[in-house]
Amino acid sequence: MTAIRITGGAVHDPANDVDGEIRDVCLNDGKVVADVGPEARRIDARGMVVMAGGVDIHAHIAGPKVNAARRLSPEERRAEPLDRTQLLRSGTGGLVPSTFATGYRYSLLGYTTVVEAAAPPLAARHVLSELRDTPMIDKAFLILMGNNQVLFELIRRSGGDVSQQLRDAVAWWLEATGGYGVKLVNPGGVELWKQSGGAVQSLDDDVVGFGVTPRQVLEAIGGAVDELGLPHPVHVHANNLGVPGNADTTLETMRTLSGRQAHFAHVQFHSYGGKPGGGAGGIKSRAPELIEYLGEHPEITVDVGQVMFGPAMTMTADAHVSAVLRDLDGGKWLNHDTEVETGCGIVPYRYRAGNYVHALQWGIGLELFLLGKDPWQVMLSTDHPNGGSFLSYPKLIRLLMDRAFREDQMGRANQRAIRRTALTDGLDREYTLNEIAIITRAAPARRLGLRGKGHLGVGADADVTIYHDRADREEMFATPRYVIKAGEMVVEEGELRAVDDGVLLSSHAGFDPTVDGVLAPLFGERYTVAFKHYPVRDPALREPARVVEAGVR
Repeated sequence: MTAIRITGGAVHDPANDVDGEIRDVCLNDGKVVADVGPEARRIDARGMVVMAGGVDIHAHIAGPKVNAARRLSPEERRAEPLDRTQLLRSGTGGLVPSTFATGYRYSLLGYTTVVEAAAPPLAARHVLSELRDTPMIDKAFLILMGNNQVLFELIRRSGGDVSQQLRDAVAWWLEATGGYGVKLVNPGGVELWKQSGGAVQSLDDDVVGFGVTPRQVLEAIGGAVDELGLPHPVHVHANNLGVPGNADTTLETMRTLSGRQAHFAHVQFHSYGGKPGGGAGGIKSRAPELIEYLGEHPEITVDVGQVMFGPAMTMTADAHVSAVLRDLDGGKWLNHDTEVETGCGIVPYRYRAGNYVHALQWGIGLELFLLGKDPWQVMLSTDHPNGGSFLSYPKLIRLLMDRAFREDQMGRANQRAIRRTALTDGLDREYTLNEIAIITRAAPARRLGLRGKGHLGVGADADVTIYHDRADREEMFATPRYVIKAGEMVVEEGELRAVDDGVLLSSHAGFDPTVDGVLAPLFGERYTVAFKHYPVRDPALREPARVVEAGVR
């Protein structure tokens, strides 16, 4: 590999307490090193900003739901297609780009690591195939466990406690699928909706026919993940997404997991006041309460799921939400069941600045970013493509860094909604470059337990992004001057110069192999797939991979 010395740039590496210092960054053999010899390639970064490669902790880029979204809106795929060249493969664009286009476009934004945030274990082969087919980025996926009927049975048997069998089952599922972490989407609520047609009213509601409650699912699986010491804590999509008054559910979920490490996804969609069924006009922001709670509980982190005005594609394992959105939008949609593991819903959507609810959602997301005192707890995401495309990240960064631009955009939004947020109360905070480096790199990498990512200390992966220091922060972050992946120059002057396959990341926790004897009969009762055929053993999909052992958090 080429040795590289990056010299003269303003380095923003908050994980190592470096805030804009002019210093050299040296790379060799795919890692950051203390020094390189005089023969190393020199990159003159004077007048530029140097950061680690971006890390997206929560996006949807691979698997059955992503493919279904592509099929649902074929007209979207014609937007900005990629032609095949001697270097690059062809690809389709739109809100849900094809695999090659996804990898290329993340790289062109300076991102080098992305997590697919919700994969049914039954579809692990599909997810692995698509991730293997997505170039330029290192990638991992979280497996869905919040509505798994086999795990429900183990939780019921233990009375909601964290049993040894449950811990072994969680570790077995990670091993069987090649997954990186555990995702709970509307825990217990998808099965409750499928059985009764109703949403979760209380975390102590009985999940009809299974003898468990959402609270028991949270406590048991969240506790198992915590006790296993997985590199990434349990990743929670709380119940009642999008429902007026759901801030109560979110806070109660956080209290249920308090004392344990946990990450809450797209909390903008879970920060609403008002009364369920009270109508759109009754929705209000309760973001300040959630931020206050976060400040008192450093064991909890969140990503925002910022809504960006314009087109979106809602795709979620929370099938109930998609049914509601379809009723609101009246357009095309897709909803299906994934055997005994989860649901899935997809609805093409558009967020409009003049719409009261959409403008309020936009404002609540910005409140979460701007009111928080600790950027290590509040990470950047649009829940791609649910709140907007990852291609909108540069505009979101400008909203956080440029008060005048933010106020201009506020003036274009529904004023009744904006007045019901804290944005008009003299909220003049502007993020610094170091804070942007935290929420887009250092904090996500730390929360994922990826010790080699998100920083530029000696021994880190040689993933580096170099930006022109432009006054227009949107333009700056949309067009990196250089992107270096695993020590090789892959983007230069906005053009892809080399292709990198990226690395598949997975995690491993030890378990008692006799758990097979517990799981096999439960599979026989519930699954159409035989237990022996369920694990992914294809070495072309599983290896080589970088495995992060439990207990390193």
